[in-house]
Amino acid sequence: MINPFEGRAAPLSGPARDLLPITPDDNTDLSTVAVALFVETGGTVSFVTVAGETRSVSIGDFSILPVGVMRVLSTGTTASGLHGFLI
Repeated sequence: MINPFEGRAAPLSGPARDLLPITPDDNTDLSTVAVALFVETGGTVSFVTVAGETRSVSIGDFSILPVGVMRVLSTGTTASGLHGFLI
């Protein structure tokens, strides 16, 4: 099988190499920093950016939030079906 990812540097602009299912948690960082979030069911997403800032944004169903995320907080997050894009 040909693997187009083999031997190639992972660019921040994509495509992602994997998705990380996310369970929001106020105290635990993601196992790997996500370069973006995918939201299945819209609502508010509260998160900590790779810059260390806490943000809350409203986002619609089946949306992509293109921001580096270290942690998704349970407090304030109403959106569900969250996945992190990994490179």
